[in-house]
Amino acid sequence: MPHHGGAVLVVDFGAQYAQLIARRVRELQVYSEIVPNRISASELAARRPAALILSGGPKSVHVDGAPTLDPAIYDLGVPILGICYGAQLIAQQLGGTVGRGMRGEYGRAKLR
Repeated sequence: MPHHGGAVLVVDFGAQYAQLIARRVRELQVYSEIVPNRISASELAARRPAALILSGGPKSVHVDGAPTLDPAIYDLGVPILGICYGAQLIAQQLGGTVGRGMRGEYGRAKLR
């Protein structure tokens, strides 16, 4: 794996916890920044990231107008972790199938 030596970039898809993800990465003594999901692959490449984390968000990839990402990021040779929506987007953009659940997996949850 090539050493990039840059920051871990957290790509924000509207998750309430994007700041928390970036803070947790920093607590591991790794510099991180939050970037908008509209960022292009060339803009990401110019930052020479060590890795990308695609955050969750309030939508599903099945919703009209759901945020997307420049698919050329998958060709950058940078490790990518998708969390919730980010994982759905990776699967969909790389040709996988994202099935609909019986109910949403977001919002308030009642614990017993």
